[in-house]
Amino acid sequence: MSNPQSDDIPDRLNRKMSVQEYEMIAEEDEKCLRKNQQQCMKEMHKRLSFGPKFDSVVELDSAEAFLEVIEKAHRLTLVIILIYEDGVKGCEALNSCLDCLATEYTSIKFCHIQTAATGAGERFSDNVLPTILVYKAGKLLGNFLSMTQHLSEEFFATDIEAFLREYGLLLEKEFAACPDEEDGGVEVE
Repeated sequence: MSNPQSDDIPDRLNRKMSVQEYEMIAEEDEKCLRKNQQQCMKEMHKRLSFGPKFDSVVELDSAEAFLEVIEKAHRLTLVIILIYEDGVKGCEALNSCLDCLATEYTSIKFCHIQTAATGAGERFSDNVLPTILVYKAGKLLGNFLSMTQHLSEEFFATDIEAFLREYGLLLEKEFAACPDEEDGGVEVE
């Protein structure tokens, strides 16, 4: 006696897939591969990320705080300090730009300090403000006086980003683990 279902098994295994079945399997494979790749990238980034992380601009309120942020920063941490004064052209806009950049470059410590708080306020006349200083491992890497002269009349965070990249002070943005595609990408838990 033969089982009708057992006779059917070799036929089902040997039959050809329809184009639709093949596309469904290929799509499922692609989703699995994408999910696996995202997970691997996240894990790799997590292992390679080191040093402190920041997510906002730090207000420095004294010359001592200014020196401390430079001297006590991790040796691999880039410190970008804006020296500004309220009411001076470009200072408010540059402060806003740094707020945006601080959320995108979390391994960089962004700070700002008013001229009076530096202890050397008389050295910073309005025509040299806003000023950006860039430090790493306690060493001055960049000193940009009167930043508004380097930029167009209206400027945005992307302009400051491009300016700092031009001088080799900013690298690529922080890792964004394979953002989901607009067509409903794979969710990674």
